[in-house]
Amino acid sequence: MSSIRDSGRLVVLASGGGSNFQALLDHFGTDHAPGPANELRVAGLIVSSAGAGAIGRAERAGTDHEVLPPADDPEHGPRLEAALLRWDPDLVVLAGYLLKVPASTVREFRGRMINTHPALLPAFGGRGMYGTHVHRAVIEAGVTLSGVTVHFVTEEYDRGPAVVQWPVPVMAGDSPEDLAARVLRVEHQLLPLAAAAVASGSVALVSGGSVRRQGKFSVTGGFPLRSPWTVDAN
Repeated sequence: MSSIRDSGRLVVLASGGGSNFQALLDHFGTDHAPGPANELRVAGLIVSSAGAGAIGRAERAGTDHEVLPPADDPEHGPRLEAALLRWDPDLVVLAGYLLKVPASTVREFRGRMINTHPALLPAFGGRGMYGTHVHRAVIEAGVTLSGVTVHFVTEEYDRGPAVVQWPVPVMAGDSPEDLAARVLRVEHQLLPLAAAAVASGSVALVSGGSVRRQGKFSVTGGFPLRSPWTVDAN
């Protein structure tokens, strides 16, 4: 299976505090400060508002960032496309990015754009399902298992084929914040591993929308988390 890598540049889109962006920085590093993994390097950050906490993380890492205008601004789409053109990434990761990516950009980066979602899709996904809203819905539904899904981005919210899914238990008495913290600990480990698998070609989106996997990689396995969720479950 061929790798998508050329330059190894990774661009991250974020809207909030940027803890998943930080996980990618810690794992891959940047061109001037390489991390422990060598598949990718974080080249830039694109945020949906000037108040995003991820900006501070980028500045501390010495990583360039771009602040987009509001989604209803006619310049929103062109500014996003211009930033991506400037950095010319091999992989784009949506890490807590709350806006819908324009269809033209999705098509341009098909198979090279992934998103992380704090639930086991297709359950608890779609428009309005983000952050605490997801975890509250999971608890109210009475299910005992939630998790993390990293998936390829398509034109529909949270409908792209999964790169990997990882289960996280819902404990009796959980608040949405309790569950969010447990899911996030797994997400911080899983997202860099999923990005590396896509960058290396171990997991690839192929024609027809199916996913081709190499060797050990399956939708629920082959991604070596440093510790199981049970270590930090309570």
